[in-house]
Amino acid sequence: MDLHTSRPNSTETASDDGLESDRTDHHATAPEEVFRYEGLSVGTRRIIVLILNIGTITALAYGLFRILSPDGIDVFEAVMLLGFLLAMPWTVLGFWNAIIGLMLQHGPGDPARSIYPFYPTGLHNRPRVLSSRTALTLFLRNEDPLPPLARLEAMAESLKATGLAHHFRIFVLSDTFDKAVAEAEMTGFERFAEVVAMPAESRPIYRRREINTGYKAGNIHEFLDQHGKDYDFFLPLDSDSVMSGDAIIRLVAAMERRPEIGILQTLVVGMPATSGFARMFQFGMRHGMRTFTMGAAWWNADCGPYWGHNALIRTAAFQAHCNLPVLPGSPPLGGHVLSHDQLEAAYMRRGGYEVRVLPIETQSFEANPPTFPDFAKRDLRWCQGNMQYWRFLFEPGLKSLSRFQLLQAILMYVAPPAWIAATFAAAWKAMSAGFDPAYLQLGLSLFAAIFFMSIAPKLAGMLDVCLTRGAVRRYGGGLRFGFSVVVEILASMLMAPIIAVYVSVFLLGLPFGRCVIWSGQNRDRLGVSFRSALKTMGLQTIIGFSLGITLLFGAGASALFWTLPMVAGLCLAIPFTMLTASRGFGRWTARFGLFAVPEEVRMPRILSPLVPHAARRWRRPDHGFRSKQEETGASRQILAENHT
Repeated sequence: MDLHTSRPNSTETASDDGLESDRTDHHATAPEEVFRYEGLSVGTRRIIVLILNIGTITALAYGLFRILSPDGIDVFEAVMLLGFLLAMPWTVLGFWNAIIGLMLQHGPGDPARSIYPFYPTGLHNRPRVLSSRTALTLFLRNEDPLPPLARLEAMAESLKATGLAHHFRIFVLSDTFDKAVAEAEMTGFERFAEVVAMPAESRPIYRRREINTGYKAGNIHEFLDQHGKDYDFFLPLDSDSVMSGDAIIRLVAAMERRPEIGILQTLVVGMPATSGFARMFQFGMRHGMRTFTMGAAWWNADCGPYWGHNALIRTAAFQAHCNLPVLPGSPPLGGHVLSHDQLEAAYMRRGGYEVRVLPIETQSFEANPPTFPDFAKRDLRWCQGNMQYWRFLFEPGLKSLSRFQLLQAILMYVAPPAWIAATFAAAWKAMSAGFDPAYLQLGLSLFAAIFFMSIAPKLAGMLDVCLTRGAVRRYGGGLRFGFSVVVEILASMLMAPIIAVYVSVFLLGLPFGRCVIWSGQNRDRLGVSFRSALKTMGLQTIIGFSLGITLLFGAGASALFWTLPMVAGLCLAIPFTMLTASRGFGRWTARFGLFAVPEEVRMPRILSPLVPHAARRWRRPDHGFRSKQEETGASRQILAENHT
């Protein structure tokens, strides 16, 4: 299978084994540029991943079948088996992605040569010239505009420091319908435009839509209809996005060299935060995401995902191939597509362009939800959008891998209710037929295997940090890192059943018109009252105590012990929500460096004027908060290195 896709009028050719492609220009005097993808062909990689996943799921399903089958499979056992089969694909795929990623990072090969040889790294490879024009597009919707504009100002200053800012123009594209917020946006934008002081031809532009058709995807296409012809690329930014000038120009240079790439993005990591919940969540994501994404990029290759922001997109290709249809019926399952990004990646690939993910950290940042309810609300919005994907599974012309990715996006949210259904079926079986201790050991072994695979990306990421020279120090040292890993994994165990119930109840309401309204998001407000926690987590608490008491008295302590991770998470939903959202918990974690990320140890210049002092208190004085004068001067320098 060829790693690159040929398109009409392209001079690129692929070697017989699909591992090498050459760009030939008979009129050029410079040597031709050769990109060799080392290692196995993409087809072989995908076959290996397919065998590993099918083999693992089959083995685990057989183990469960052995537990259930001595007297035949009844209705409740069939629900348990079906729930298991629906819940396992995402978990198993994550497990093997993490294992493959860890092997790539610390094995004998070089992942840069097998995954992204077209993207040179290092100071000596920093682009000095560009030949294209790029639009930086910031999207706002009913949020306080000052923090996003402050982040955009830091990005503008960082771009100026590269000496290539004249290749870019900033657009603030608003879908705000709250009049007070809209006025604040216009006032803040005028101040922003004066401060960044761009030349007239590159002066930032603000535009607000009166009619918000098509959500963010509609906003993008309306912008492209008006301005797309003037720009080779555009870079969509969420209101919590930050990217350094160095990261941006490297993406642009890579896209200029490789005209077959339609979408190119790197890892997006969380910024240092004052919220204890955000710190905990992004800590687990940070070290776990590297191995997971590295493994996925190894076999996804030219058919990667797109995360909707902090990615560089080829404008003409996007306009030609990524117009999404309006689905029949009314929302939430009909109408305009809510989760547009993965579909746009599939359409881009169908159009003959590659979608590439660079599984490395390049100073591309975002802010994470500050509280558990805010995280859950965002997750439900993604869930609602992903449930629209089933209409596209048989869309004509899509690549097989694109269809699989859409199916995986659906199964990611089908898994929680499948897990809930299987658990309740097991509880009923235990109470009605008696809990047979003869199968307890095998059941616990199976549960342990499943739980281990679910946290495998985090464990692989932990090993990656430990095996990388100096990485533990960048996380605050061995004691901080080790304690943070243990606490975060325990917290993930508590969160899993809470989110599972949340998603299950939401999915039950979708066919009856229940939906999430896409409006402004809470980015930094802390604290959840008992009343609010009871309102959002009361059902989980009731289910948890009811299930625990029923199992204890109906099936015995052994059955309760087997389901303890789920029962404990549900019973503790309210105190967990209040604790992790509290200011005190945030101050305590920041004060002692719990859940520290590398940017807290060595702050990139792009973040210096943006990260509050409270998010980095634990650092030693010589690494402490710099003065405003130092920050301003530093923000105008080219970044000295990428923290990868």
